[in-house]
Amino acid sequence: MTETTPPETPLDLDVVVPVYNEQETLETSVRQLHAYLSGAMPESWRITIADNASTDETPRIADRLAAELPGTVAVHLPEKGRGRALKAVWSASPARVLVYLDEDLSTGLEALRPLVAPLLSGHSDLAIGTRLAAGSRVVRGGKREFISRSYNLLLRTLMDARFSDAQCGFKAIRSDVARRLLPYVQDTGWFFDTELLVLAERSGLRIHEVPVDWVDDPQSSVDIVATAVADLKGMLRVSRDLARGRVPVDELYAEFGRHPLAERDARPGLLGQLLSFGVIGALSTIAYALLYLGLAHTMPAQAANFTALLVTAVANTAANRRFTFAVRGRRRAATHHAQALLVFGIAWAITSGSLVGLHALAPHASVFTDVGVLTIANVVATLVRFLLLRGWVFRRTDAAGRRPSEAPPAPASVAPTTLRIPSPEKASRR
Repeated sequence: MTETTPPETPLDLDVVVPVYNEQETLETSVRQLHAYLSGAMPESWRITIADNASTDETPRIADRLAAELPGTVAVHLPEKGRGRALKAVWSASPARVLVYLDEDLSTGLEALRPLVAPLLSGHSDLAIGTRLAAGSRVVRGGKREFISRSYNLLLRTLMDARFSDAQCGFKAIRSDVARRLLPYVQDTGWFFDTELLVLAERSGLRIHEVPVDWVDDPQSSVDIVATAVADLKGMLRVSRDLARGRVPVDELYAEFGRHPLAERDARPGLLGQLLSFGVIGALSTIAYALLYLGLAHTMPAQAANFTALLVTAVANTAANRRFTFAVRGRRRAATHHAQALLVFGIAWAITSGSLVGLHALAPHASVFTDVGVLTIANVVATLVRFLLLRGWVFRRTDAAGRRPSEAPPAPASVAPTTLRIPSPEKASRR
C-alpha cells in the first residue's frame, strides 16, 4: 500500500472513499465531499481515496486531487476489493473515527454529522446509514429495492441480525473497535460490511443507525447476481465460523461489549442453529442406529426403538441446549427437560408409527429393513424436534420471561433530553 502524503495526527475523522475505475466521476465526487467537510465539520478530518487496483485514469486523478486539496491523501493498493481496501486503510489510520462513503455519494452528506457524532462522544461503537428506516427518503428501482429488502430479511431470519441495512455504503466505526474486530473479518469484497456488523453485534457492541436520503446510481457497475451469490456464501461461512468458535465473540464481549441490564442472548441465528443442530442430529442418528442394532437382538423391536430413542434424545437435548441454543446454567433447566420429554414423545410416535406401518405391510421384514425405515422416520422426527425446540422449548425470552415481541410496559413519563452541539465559532477547526 502506498500513500502520497504522510498521515496527520491528531485526527478526528478519516473519511475513506474506496474506488475502482471511477475516472468519470471521481474528481466531481471528491471535490463535493471536500467542500462539504470544509464548511460543515468542525472536527479535524482527512479524505483518503483508496484506489484498489484501478486500470483506468483513476490513480492519476486521485494523486492530482491529493496534491491540490488540503487534507486529502491517495492510497494505492495492488489488489482489487472494497473490503480489502477498507481493511488496509482503516488498520493504518491514526484517526479516532473511521468513515466509509461510496464514491458516487448516493447518500446525502447531511447525514454525515449524525453518523459520526455518537462515535466521537463514545456513546456508540459503530454507525450505519439505513435506507429502510421510516425517516429515510430513497429513490431507486424496484429490482434493487426488492433485492436489498430480501437480503436484509435473510440476515434477520438466518443470522438473527438486528441492524436494518447492511449494504448502505455509509458507515463509521471507532478506531479502537476496528483494531479488535478487523483481524477477524475475512471478506475482501462487498460482504465485508455485513461480516463486520455481524461480528460487532455478536460481540455486544452498540450500532447506531441514521436514516438517510439516498438516490440510486443508474451507472453503478456492481454485478448484482454475483454479489448476491457471494453474500449468501459469506453468510454460510460466518455462521459456520461462529458455530465453531473461530471468532472469540465471548472474549470480545467481555472486553468491550455493551453489557445489557438483562441476561445476554448469545444464541446463534437460524443458519448457525441449523448447522449445529444438523451436526448433532447426524451424530444422534448414527448413535440411534447403532443402539437399535445392539438392542434388537435382546428385546422386541418396539422396546429397542423406545430405548435407543430415549437415550439418544436425552443426549441430543443436552447438546442442543448448550451448543445450538446457547443456554447455559440451570435457569429453567427443569422446565426445558420436561418440555423436551413431550417433544421426545412426539418423535417416538413418528418413529413407532413408521415401524407399525412397516410390519403391517411387510411382517417378515429384516432388522436391517427396520433400521432403514426407522432412520428415515428419525430424520423426519429430528426436523419436527428442531422446530419445537426452537419455537417452544428454547424460544428466546428476556430476564422477565417475555418473548421479544412482548414489549415491556412503557414508563409513565420520560424526561426530555437536550442535544448540545458546539457552534462553529467555538469549535476548533483543523
